[in-house]
Amino acid sequence: MKFGSSFCTLNVGGRRFSFSVELMKRLPLSRLSRLHRCVSESELLELCDDYDRDRNEFFFDRHSEAFSFIMLYVQHGKLRLVPHMCELSFYNEMLYWGLESSDLQPCCQRRLDDRMSDCFVHFFPEEEPRGPKEHRSRWLERMRRTFEEPTSSLAAQILASVSVLFVIISMVMLCASTLPDWKATETLDQHRYPLSDWLLPCRIIEAVCIGWFTAECIVRFLVSRDKCEFVRRPLNIIDLLAITPYYISVTVTILTGENSQLQRAGVTLRVLRIMRIFWVIKLARHFLGLQTLGLTLRRCYREMVMLLVFVCVAMAIFSALAQLLEHGLDLEAGNQDYASIPAACWWVIISMTTVGYGDMYPVTVAGRVLGGLCVVSGIVLLALPITFIYHSFVQCYHELKVRSARCSHTLSADFIN
Repeated sequence: MKFGSSFCTLNVGGRRFSFSVELMKRLPLSRLSRLHRCVSESELLELCDDYDRDRNEFFFDRHSEAFSFIMLYVQHGKLRLVPHMCELSFYNEMLYWGLESSDLQPCCQRRLDDRMSDCFVHFFPEEEPRGPKEHRSRWLERMRRTFEEPTSSLAAQILASVSVLFVIISMVMLCASTLPDWKATETLDQHRYPLSDWLLPCRIIEAVCIGWFTAECIVRFLVSRDKCEFVRRPLNIIDLLAITPYYISVTVTILTGENSQLQRAGVTLRVLRIMRIFWVIKLARHFLGLQTLGLTLRRCYREMVMLLVFVCVAMAIFSALAQLLEHGLDLEAGNQDYASIPAACWWVIISMTTVGYGDMYPVTVAGRVLGGLCVVSGIVLLALPITFIYHSFVQCYHELKVRSARCSHTLSADFIN
């Protein structure tokens, strides 16, 4: 539909906002960007409450102050809740204009999640009419959610359960391969037979697990929205590090032979094989606790750095004093465990963390007094940043729990349908 002029006016709750037609096409608000695609006035009235052709003015019976905050988001890229306005009402306005809760700033998003959790209310955006060209993108989005969000649908939960099962099987196989009986049998088989009766099924199970992880990674890469962003994600990098060593080992075996000297003495291959332990981190996709831990570490990296600085400063001070009191004052009869400051650093770190292996300890009176101060200061220094990390962990857990509840609501609807 061709508008009357190059400018149009939005009348939201009695307050006017003027835009150019080209700007309206580029706005991130789906309701406004769909106006220029309307071919008749009846289609316009499905998106707005009224339309004045003479003045090229669209009327919306919505909250004007909320729309003002939404326009600030369009201009500056930061969306915050309106002060003195109910969070649920503002979220309802966001859904009307085509925004999601993920567009909010993290602090406002947590406020909205808390409010929705307290009221047991869940909003879902309106379904936009889709043309034939958008069916493929809709199918890809459904596939992406199935592989990336384990609680998004029943199929996603089944897929996640199978993936967890393969992870557990692969971890059991990896741990069993380090047992002395396994190694002894494998060594004998290298001299007598290619593979014993029970090693062959183990190799087959290992290949099936690797095949599943490889297929899962390839499908997730193909259906991802941004291929570069997919490659840069930490969990995807870990997946690649866990899968690649198997194919390197197989390639080396094919090129050098099963019983070659390189295979038997290859330290690099053994290191690559043990890297499959990273498969355990794949469980973070399916368990809320591991996701909470990762999100907490990402948000509290400043507190973690501060904790590390505290420990390093205290370690430098106490290790130097311990080396002086235990060994430096009497080089011949001094405690040889504290012969150097790096050696004393080991005693400081196990004392500050209250581990106390007992492999080295001070014998002089001054050294024991210093050890007591080291233990007390370690408790105080470690306790200071832990409070911030604890509160962040609780917030992250509550936030992820609310998101999981939303996905479970969608899962229940899919199951009923």
